Amino acid sequence: MRAALLDQPGRPLRVAEVEEPVAGPGQLKLRVEACGVCRTDLHLRDGELAPGHLPLILGHQIVGLTEDGRRVGVPWLGWTCGECAYCVSGRENLCERARFTGRDVDGGYAEWAVADERFCFELPRQEDPLQLAPLLCGGLIGHRALRLAGEGERLGLYGFGAAAHIICQVAVAEGRRVFAFTRPGDSGAQALARSLGAEWAGDSAAPGPEPLDAALIFAPVGALVPAALRAVGPGGVVVCAGIHMSDIPSFPYADLWQERVLRSVANLTRADAEEFLALAPRVPVRTTVTAFELADAESALVRLRAGELEGAAVLRPS
Repeated sequence: MRAALLDQPGRPLRVAEVEEPVAGPGQLKLRVEACGVCRTDLHLRDGELAPGHLPLILGHQIVGLTEDGRRVGVPWLGWTCGECAYCVSGRENLCERARFTGRDVDGGYAEWAVADERFCFELPRQEDPLQLAPLLCGGLIGHRALRLAGEGERLGLYGFGAAAHIICQVAVAEGRRVFAFTRPGDSGAQALARSLGAEWAGDSAAPGPEPLDAALIFAPVGALVPAALRAVGPGGVVVCAGIHMSDIPSFPYADLWQERVLRSVANLTRADAEEFLALAPRVPVRTTVTAFELADAESALVRLRAGELEGAAVLRPS
């Protein structure tokens, strides 16, 4: 089969012919219809996160067809031990031995993939697979971050990419007021935010029009943490939703005082996936995507790094 391979962090992906995978016990073999391109993929490609093995097939937002014709989705969480203290207490997202799709287990930047059946989720056959793929990370992780932010009405979204453009729709459907903070001068992302229901969109370098109850940070920029803390009011919550972020600069205690909360999100659970995938069609969530062929996987990552994409990028391997 054809696959886009990461041979070494820091080097461009290489498209090559490799052996087609074989499903083992408890696994499904999938013909990949679509695979979302995530910033975590970019962190692995650039060496900011360590790959589980090399060469590695990236991609953890897989939409694929089983050999018996079912459509399933495969997210970032690919396997857990089921035995550690975290697993037995309902926190499998923190499993000490977890394996992740596209990092420890070869992912979906390929024509075929295999995945643990327990971590695959049924998806509707009538929907466009390109539209479904971003739900499997941006949607799942974003929704977990939204829940951890509490029920405040005024919600700030920092970094308006794949996750934020999905969660904006969910938050608006819940009756929240959304304020979108983007790269300075990113008029495209700001226009997209307003079209999806945000009542205000502006530069992340400037304060919003009023204090926030909560803020979700999707951009991997540590400097946004003190900015978001200053943007939320007393008792406000700031959630860092990415798996990697540049160093957070020091900030005065006054920015955290008055019972503001700063927390992170790590991975997801299968319960998160079941909850969000049931919710998305009720909103309904509509994704904005730019499609790339498998041969253009490196180009998709380059454009993601440069902030040139609105919404999400999705590979079409088959």
